[in-house]
Amino acid sequence: MSNVPNHEVPSYLVPHGIGPWGVYLEQIDRVTPYLGSLARWVETLKRPKRILVVDVPIERDDGTIAHFEGYRVQHNTSRGPGKGGVRFHQDVTLSEVMALSAWMTVKNAAVNVPYGGAKGGIRVDPKTLSRGELQRVTRRYTSEIGIIIGPNKDIPAPDVNTDSQIMAWMMDTYSMNQGSTSSGVVTGKPISLGGSLGRHEATGRGVFVVGCEAAAKRGMDIKDAKVAVQGFGNVGGIAARLFAEAGSKVVAVQDHVTTVFNAGGLDVPALQAYVAKNGSVKGFEGADEIADRAQFWSVDCDILVPAALEQQITEANANHIKAKIILEGANGPTTPAADDILRDKGVLIVPDVIANAGGVTVSYFEWVQDFSSFFWTEDEINLRLTRIMREAFAAVWQLAEEKNVSLRTAAFIVACTRVLQAREMRGLYP
Repeated sequence: MSNVPNHEVPSYLVPHGIGPWGVYLEQIDRVTPYLGSLARWVETLKRPKRILVVDVPIERDDGTIAHFEGYRVQHNTSRGPGKGGVRFHQDVTLSEVMALSAWMTVKNAAVNVPYGGAKGGIRVDPKTLSRGELQRVTRRYTSEIGIIIGPNKDIPAPDVNTDSQIMAWMMDTYSMNQGSTSSGVVTGKPISLGGSLGRHEATGRGVFVVGCEAAAKRGMDIKDAKVAVQGFGNVGGIAARLFAEAGSKVVAVQDHVTTVFNAGGLDVPALQAYVAKNGSVKGFEGADEIADRAQFWSVDCDILVPAALEQQITEANANHIKAKIILEGANGPTTPAADDILRDKGVLIVPDVIANAGGVTVSYFEWVQDFSSFFWTEDEINLRLTRIMREAFAAVWQLAEEKNVSLRTAAFIVACTRVLQAREMRGLYP
């Protein structure tokens, strides 16, 4: 968005073009009229509690010194320690990390797990790094942000281009600096280091669970429903597989390279195996390729799952979307302007703060298991995840009906009320 005239823009952001943070501020504006007496605290939500910008220097394999810019933003900790992922991407910005940390505040409150919101990132393309360089970047970054993270302060997790190995390095680095093993400092770890069963599939499974709930509310039979998925990684790939197993036809998949389409339904397990081997859906024999990326948004489908990056559905493509339900697997994939267009068209959007909350929910389970050193079975975890996701969706749906607002606004009302009630009860210190 070009500017946010109703808000005092922090001096460290450029007033014109403040990016994802501007989208978040607009979302807060939409929810403020529904907050009643708690609205006096709403400025709390518009100012991150703490922002740490760090230099991440490493020695490259060729002996040169490289510097990367790193961030950790703690948006709000009124309800508990900060919680949110770390992404490695060459285009990461402070505005983006601020917005993502704020959405984590909302997401954690919406599903009622006892966390605040945080997020981190490094401006680096990990594909340009060797494994040794990647480890050095991770460990240096962890050491730099170590002063503000911890099992009771702020718990990082995987995000874009980070995985369980990155989490293992982060946990080890923090633990070495502390002088004792601290398995609860990050989640999304390998099982052998205190990770949780079910965590790898959790976000995609959560998307599928709320997708089934939304379809039921709309009278849509998941069996034979046509599904299109943008992003075929940990979220989109698993959601696609679960929909296919339930009888849906996954008709289109778009990744960072191209789009593949099959009106009769893609063979999702075969496509996953192909991507694991080749790194992209490009060249998959069981589908036609659509070269024009923009055409993905006009694919004939019932359910659309944007599970890539933010701000993908905009004014430019919202009118082309044929889906009846959109499940936001990614964080912030729909702009406020596109939200309005789609709502006018009668499209049901299940917002990111509910749809992709499965990951942080099972991260919470992992954190609890680490503290107790007592680990649950995968069936127990999936049952508990499904219950929490269904209850969160039902509460948001009911409020949306009562207030005649979108699911996104309803989710923000639920979440912001919980956050600001905690803020009010705790008061200001000193």
